[in-house]
Amino acid sequence: MACSLDGLVLTPVADQAPGQVGTRTRFTYHEKDGEIWAEYTGGDVVRGYLVGTRDGDRLDFRYVQLKRDGTTSSGHCVSTVAELPDGRVRLDETWEWESQDGSGTSVVEQVTEHAR
Repeated sequence: MACSLDGLVLTPVADQAPGQVGTRTRFTYHEKDGEIWAEYTGGDVVRGYLVGTRDGDRLDFRYVQLKRDGTTSSGHCVSTVAELPDGRVRLDETWEWESQDGSGTSVVEQVTEHAR
């Protein structure tokens, strides 16, 4: 199993559609005894939360967010945890909105101290 996500800050490597998470969004992850959760903010997202479970290198969680335009949205995501050659963590994500139409894939990677 890859290293713990607890205390790591990750960010998407590419922007999604307008009004969604993007390269300016920062996720702060927490992990304990198979539970994972995170807070996120940045870009079009004022405040977001995710909560779920980790089994080996697989994350399964729900997310909910408040956007700058005052709307909320929620969905489900399954991610695979991987370690990059430089030791940082990468999540390969497959997600689907539950509050609106849409689904896709994305990649988030650990932010180094100097990039925060």
